[in-house]
Amino acid sequence: MRQTTGTRKSPGEKIVKDIKRATRKQYSSEEKIRIILEGLRGEDSIAELCRREGISQGVYYKWSKDFMEAGKKRLAGDTARATRTDEVKDLRREARNLKEVVAAFEIHSGMAALAAETSQPFSVHIEIASGAVIAGRLGSDGHKEYTVIGDTVNLASRLDGIDLSP
Repeated sequence: MRQTTGTRKSPGEKIVKDIKRATRKQYSSEEKIRIILEGLRGEDSIAELCRREGISQGVYYKWSKDFMEAGKKRLAGDTARATRTDEVKDLRREARNLKEVVAAFEIHSGMAALAAETSQPFSVHIEIASGAVIAGRLGSDGHKEYTVIGDTVNLASRLDGIDLSP
């Protein structure tokens, strides 16, 4: 027969422990988040917060760790999901196109202001075509110019040639 060292719990102590466990306050997710956010605010010490809420510091730090890990997982999941959805890609393309249009309007406004300021007529034509281009200094050793080439540039050039006047 095996003998155990140390103290054995009496049946009464076991019953008291079971009652304490059964009647212990259960915190909802919202309550845990509220407590964690209060701790992060730093208005009171963690020890004071834990005493007020009736939890041990170990429980607080476990909840805090779980909260941070859940946030990291959510952010990582959102990032991974965002790069795979067609809807997000479409929204990004639409945002880029809107930025290009706003840039064109800004250039037109700037040219009008410059024309008024200098009393010189300026004419500006802006065509928007999105895509890849090759940009750089091209030419011979004696004469090089910075330029762009590619299908997108050709499309913009053709758009420039279209007469849109009524």
